[in-house]
Amino acid sequence: MAQLELDDFYDLSTPQQVAVSPDGDRVAFVTQEFDPDEDQSRTSLFVVPTDGSRDPHRLTRASDAGMPTWSPDGRYLGFIAARDSDVERSVGRDDDDESDDTDKSEGEATDDTSEEDGDEDDVADTDGKNGNDGPKPQVWAFDMELGGDAIQLTDSDEGVREFDWGPNSERLVVSARDPTDDEQEMLDQRRDDGPIEIERLQHKADGQGWLDDVTTYLFVVDIDTGDKQRLDDAFGQGAREPLFGLQPAWGHSGRIAFGSNRTENPDDSGVIDLYTIDPDGNNIRKLTDSTRQVYGYEWSPNGERLAFVSGDPNNWYKPGQLCVANPDGTESPPLRSVTDSLDRTIAMPPSWLSADQILLSIGDEGHTRFVRVSATEDTPDQTFPALTRDRTLGFSDAAGGTVATVISDPQAGSDVFALEATDLDDEDPDSLTCLSELNAGLLDGLEMPDCRRVTTENSDGIEVEAITYLPPDFDPETDGPRPVIASIHGGPMAYDAPTFQFAFTYWTNKGYVVYRPNYRGSTSYGQEFAETLKGTRGDLETDDVVSLLDELADRGWVDDERSLVTGFSYGGITTANVVTRSDRFAAAGAEHGIYDFRSTFGTDDNHLWHDWEFGLPWEEPELFEEISSITDVDQIETPLLVNAGENDWRCPPTQAEQLYVSVRKQGVPAKLVIYQDEHHNISTPDRAIHRLESLTEWFQEHDPGSEVGDEE
Repeated sequence: MAQLELDDFYDLSTPQQVAVSPDGDRVAFVTQEFDPDEDQSRTSLFVVPTDGSRDPHRLTRASDAGMPTWSPDGRYLGFIAARDSDVERSVGRDDDDESDDTDKSEGEATDDTSEEDGDEDDVADTDGKNGNDGPKPQVWAFDMELGGDAIQLTDSDEGVREFDWGPNSERLVVSARDPTDDEQEMLDQRRDDGPIEIERLQHKADGQGWLDDVTTYLFVVDIDTGDKQRLDDAFGQGAREPLFGLQPAWGHSGRIAFGSNRTENPDDSGVIDLYTIDPDGNNIRKLTDSTRQVYGYEWSPNGERLAFVSGDPNNWYKPGQLCVANPDGTESPPLRSVTDSLDRTIAMPPSWLSADQILLSIGDEGHTRFVRVSATEDTPDQTFPALTRDRTLGFSDAAGGTVATVISDPQAGSDVFALEATDLDDEDPDSLTCLSELNAGLLDGLEMPDCRRVTTENSDGIEVEAITYLPPDFDPETDGPRPVIASIHGGPMAYDAPTFQFAFTYWTNKGYVVYRPNYRGSTSYGQEFAETLKGTRGDLETDDVVSLLDELADRGWVDDERSLVTGFSYGGITTANVVTRSDRFAAAGAEHGIYDFRSTFGTDDNHLWHDWEFGLPWEEPELFEEISSITDVDQIETPLLVNAGENDWRCPPTQAEQLYVSVRKQGVPAKLVIYQDEHHNISTPDRAIHRLESLTEWFQEHDPGSEVGDEE
């Protein structure tokens, strides 16, 4: 049997967004792929029949694509992409053109100057990878009846971030930035490398750069003429708008839903309120009371109800609720939660199965699964038993009696599946139709890990769980212990589930056991479990990571002397805390984390979170010292690899520098890796491969039982 090699990463395809056609007969989906020659990640658009009668058909090749959305009549498949201008918009002359052949035709983009790297509207650039000199992201559409290349539907100078179709399939609602003359002058100054001047509190956002005061509005666009109308009362605002957007949703009733923060100090508030407005810009209504952070707006098929996810804008440990509003006020109450009884994390936005039923993805004890929810009662119903707990759901959508979902399996990879909505209660896995088999060429013939759940009690008597991957040649009943890697998830308001991950397959192929602890603070186990971590850092997570290591060692699966630990983002924070409190690990890799909460305040984009959970650093200096691993850095004896993104504004690279220098100053083996031009996440395949390679080499170098370490 073959083993996974690092270069195989270039051949990996990961399905992401899915969209079911209105008749339920086709599924469009986006797949992340890699171009090794250009060292770029690509997002490509595919469509496939839901009966599995043929393989997926690739629709896009030359440029990235995202946010696939079917028109209500099923004729068009819209998406957002930054492509060269549609030839129909750039050939010929307008009737008004007389002699100047150099004039731009009506509708052709006239601003060739792009945003500075990371500026706010780059998020619409399907992943911000078209650089500074490429075209702006616009809405395009394939005519699925007539065929041919995609048609450009919008032409916004600043690009389009989000969109939805009108109920008659003849108009779009889009969100786009609309600078005033003074703001345009400011943008031009920035693009010419001039000074950046900011007066707003939320002055930066990871992956989007330095923010500004340019307002994002909703526009209604006629798809035939390109004519557009700005809805002056439908604008974005607030600290979370750069990340959440306005999320426009146009219902069958004709109303458009969107989110905005209109509180007194929107940059000092995590609130997102839900509004609706008529497509002519009149009759705006506020549906929520400025006590929520809402997202995932989905109108019922008849347009009478609006489902959305409602979270606490401050307490992120508290599970969100699915709420249903009746915007016309014909039901009492006009807004209600229909999942209060769940006490579980909502993993994905809702999809309507009918006018009265909603399909919802939830996180439930380290697993993502479906529940069926009533639109009028808090009576969620567990469904989809065919999934089983040894694999998990990803992106999902439902329409026309069909459910499409991404299912990730540790042994089979991630693919798009479909089933009839009437089969949601079927226990037979054969009720599912696999539509994609994206990684068959990569995974066929490879040795894949065995994935198991391991539970134990921590020192406080609380049960904690880890998703554990075993080497393919390892028999836990008869074989001796193996080296082990603890891989700690970020968040901490997140959870690990049994999924396919390239790194875990690569490590298990090299003989490592990999365990992914769902430590206290993780979601999917209820509010009490998650909120235990509130206001603290380090002790609880370390206890849970080490308790699970003890359990694996007691079972004889792992060699306690060959234990290694790593984590990304909050996992990096936890890794640093673990090695200040324990000497159980032979080597560690702290990735893209925060280690000094006092010095990161105001230099990252998370001031709201830190203020809510810990207070302000000048008011709570002792607490900020207590929660920072840098305070106890003199306790670290574990060889430590530290990495960071050069432009990471979620966990600034200065944090990695502080930790690295402090450890190195004491003579502890340490290494610093900075990924140039990267934000919080790694975007290019070469850097992703280097990250995995450098971690593996660091572990092998300091693993006392490794042949590589012995040679060195």
